[in-house]
Formats: sequence, structure tokens, C-alpha cells
Amino acid sequence: MVNVQTEIDTQTRQRLIERYREIDGRALRRVAETGLSWLRTNQQLVNSLNVFPVPDGDTGTNMVLTMQAAMDETEGVSDRSVSEIARAIAHGALMGARGNSGVILSQLWRGFSRALDGQETMNVKTLATALDEARDTAYKGVVRPVEGTILTVSKDIALAAQEALNDGVESTFIMLERIVEAADESVERTPELLPVLKEAGVVDSGGMGLLFLFEGILRAVYRLPIDQPITTVQPLSALNLDRATEAIEPGQDWEVIVDFRPDSPLNVNEFYTQLDEMGTSIQVGEGEGIFRMHIHVPDDLRFKPIEYIDQLGTVTNVSIENLMEQMAFLTTHQDMQNIPLEPVEPDQIAVVAVAPGIGIARVFASLGVAALVEGGQTMNPSTEEILHSFENLPTDKVIILPNNKNIIMAAKQATELTVKNVAVVPSVSIPQGICAMFALDREGLFENTVKAMVSSLDDIQSAELTIATRSVEIDGVRVNQGQVICLLDGHLATAGDDLVEVLLETLKKANVEQSELITLYYGVDLSAMQANQYADILRERWSQQEVEVIEGGQPHYHLIVSIE
Repeated sequence: MVNVQTEIDTQTRQRLIERYREIDGRALRRVAETGLSWLRTNQQLVNSLNVFPVPDGDTGTNMVLTMQAAMDETEGVSDRSVSEIARAIAHGALMGARGNSGVILSQLWRGFSRALDGQETMNVKTLATALDEARDTAYKGVVRPVEGTILTVSKDIALAAQEALNDGVESTFIMLERIVEAADESVERTPELLPVLKEAGVVDSGGMGLLFLFEGILRAVYRLPIDQPITTVQPLSALNLDRATEAIEPGQDWEVIVDFRPDSPLNVNEFYTQLDEMGTSIQVGEGEGIFRMHIHVPDDLRFKPIEYIDQLGTVTNVSIENLMEQMAFLTTHQDMQNIPLEPVEPDQIAVVAVAPGIGIARVFASLGVAALVEGGQTMNPSTEEILHSFENLPTDKVIILPNNKNIIMAAKQATELTVKNVAVVPSVSIPQGICAMFALDREGLFENTVKAMVSSLDDIQSAELTIATRSVEIDGVRVNQGQVICLLDGHLATAGDDLVEVLLETLKKANVEQSELITLYYGVDLSAMQANQYADILRERWSQQEVEVIEGGQPHYHLIVSIE
């Protein structure tokens, strides 16, 4: 699977061995940058390695943003020692860490840097020691380490470095070759260690991201390109899509990009005619036997171009993006900053809540949060953003509600960077976060309040409805790409072609007849009218339960449902 295949002559190989017997800070910065470049090139591939077929595949994005923050931190460092460059990288990664994968990556750099403290250069011995310390620090940073993840890959990398050292390897170049090979084999083994990966038919995304970081370094040493992703053939220079989403016409909901190889010569005129019946902003590029098609389509036709092109040849890559999401994100960001929040007094307990939509943010504001952080699926806030949200509050007693399982680690990391007394109530959904707010006693004892809010998390069930991003069978549920799916308390519960039927079936599985209140938080993909129509159906089916409808404004998830 390793994509570093090259033939070099003996003389060139010997030159590389000698050149990389030791590396200084400038070389460390350079190789870290090339690793980041290769990771960024394959970012979408890493994102796609998601266990559940839901639109929250953001591991690649989180790791890229974490590494970018790390490299930005090195810009002002003039010292050539590996110690200072590693320290800057570690600090930047710590502050810029996003998502669980980004936090673990920052911990790897933290341990790596600690082992290089005071060192001017790095040789095979210090590199092996640094990788050992990186592994140990990352494992210690996770409460319950799980094998078959990025942690396992970091362990196998450290082991490979030690074995190379024991074998008498004296060049970091040779050690790097051993590391990349070990990382590749480790990633391939992750489904055997983590059954949910095997069931979903994917390898671990975080482990793959770490592999790309090391592989990018080796590719650069070999002078191989690091700007061409392994899932595509060549960039299609005839088609520039960088600003394709700026011109959005009424009725256009999705941007669809498809790379494909035609089975026979492509009739371009007929191709354009067929696409013109589906949408607008059509662009087609060609290069090295592969075509790329770009189109803007309405919601009900977003899979039509893929189905059509699948009849013409072999589809090699697909990207579907919500055109309005970026615009909605910018609007939400501005609006969220303007939401009035209840002031907190110096002796009171302040709560910081992460919210993915403007409506949900207003709900948290009405319940008395002192600060809001914008974030959720595919937009995990960084450690630094969470830290800044409460640093200027006039109290030293702060509780953080992450409201997403992929934000908890960044929130906990923020608590280690402040002198304030900060606790994380590990809410993994919006309903859990809102439920926890009802247990808040702003004037109460901090420890007791934290315990009460944590205890409240078990008092509610959460359901999330979205569209499947790929076909898969998991948790005994068979899903086809494009179907409506629902996760109940984080587990895939139901799949179907009709949103209402999926919602009803999920509520049945949740034993909703034993609850008192059902709350529907509708997202940007639904109107208030649609949400209220769904609520009426629920009221008719379960007349004993109260049903409420609230604008959530969240992307990706048509409905977030609270059952209590």
C-alpha cells in the first residue's frame, strides 16, 4: 500500500544515507512541511475512512489543520537546533489541535519534543528515543486507549525504529524507510484489531493520516511528487475548481465533482447535453485518460450525475458538497457572535457550550451559558479556540460542554493550559448538552455541580438523521448510499428511503412511548414547515407524548432529536 516506489542507484542511495546521518532544526522543519503537504494532498482520502456512513469524516481535515498550526508556529524560530524547532511544532500542534485525531497528533509531537530537549541535531538514537516518548505521551493522554487506531500505528513506528537501531542502522534515512514500511503494515492490520473497522470495510483514518505524514517525508527524500493524491491520476489543469462554489444560482443545493475513466471515447457534446438537463455551472476537464466533471444540482438530483457517469465508465473519485453550507457557516459565525449572553459574576460557575447552528446556540444562550464556541460535525474547534472562549471570563470556575465526541479531547486539553478551575462534562450530543444545562447551579459548589451535570447525561436519548455517504452494513443495518439513516445514541439504528419512516422506526427502537417529551431540532436542510409536519405525524402516532419543534440551524443533520 505504501506509495513510495522508486529505483535509485547505489551511488544515490549511499549519498542519501550519508546526508541524513543526522538532521538539524532546519531539516526537521523541512521534512515536517513535506509530511504536511502529502497529508494535505490525501486529506479527502483520510476523511473518507469513516466507520459510519455519515457526513462527519473530518479526520484528515483535523490532522491537516493541526499540522498547519504546528508549522505556522515555526515561522518565527531562527534557532537551527532540533530542540527549538520541535518545541515550536509541539506548541503549535497543542494550540491548533482539532478533533480526537488532532489532539493525539499534538500529544505525539509533545512527547517527541520532550525527548529532543537541549539537542542541536537528531541522529538515529535520538530519533528512536523521541518516537518512544511520542508513543508513551500519546497513550497516556487517552483515558482508555483503543488498539487498531493511530495509537497502535505510533507504537509500531516506535518499535520499528528501535529494531532498526538494534540492527545497527546509522542513518535516519534508512530508519525512515523502516518506519514507513512498519506504519503501512500497521494501518493494514487495524481492522483486525478493531472489529468495527473490519465491519465497515475501512482502515483507521487517524493511523492512515500518520502514515501519510511519514510517507510524505520519504517521498520528498526520493524526490517523488507530493502534490498528486493516490486516488486520482493527474491534476486536470484544464479545470480549475478552486472558486467554483462562488457563483450559486437559485435552486442549486449541491456541488458534485466526479472523476472517471470512460469505457469508450466520450461524446463530449452528448455529455454536456445530458448534464445540462440536471444542473448548471457545468465544467469538464480532461487529462491522461481521465475526465473530471463539475456541476451544481438541486437537492433531489444530487446523485443523478454519478448514476449517469457510472454508465459511461469507471468512477474513480466523487465529491459532493453542500453549496450553501459555507455561506451558512459564515452567516452563523457572525450571528453567533451577536447572541446576547447572560453575564457571569466572579464567584459564579460559567458554562461554555459548543454549538453547531445558530438556533442551537440561541437555546444554550437562553439556558444561561457564559460563552459559545462554534463547532460540531466537520468543524471541530481547536484547543486554542476553546481556551480563548473562557480565558477572559471574570470567574475561575468554568464547565465546558463539548456536545460532540470528537471535541471532548480538545476540550480536556484546553483545561490543562489554564490556571482556572475548568472541568469538561463529556456531552456527546446536543440533547445531552442541553439536558446538562438544567442541572447547572451557578451559585453551587463547583465539584457538586459538575457531578450533577455529568449524571444528567444519562437522562436523555439522542437521535440524529442524515444522508448516508456510502453503502455499508454495520450494526446489523444495511445502508445504501443516499439513503436516510439515523444514529441513536451514537449507534446506527435505521436506514431507509423516507425520512419520516426512518424517524418513526428509530423512535420505536428508542421506546419513545416511555418518554414524556420529544424535541425536534431541525437543520439547514429542512424548513420550519417540514419540521412541523413531521411533528404532527409524531403527535398523531404518540398522542401521550409532548412534541416540540425548535430551529437548530445545524448542517449535515436534517434532524437532531431529543427523547426524554
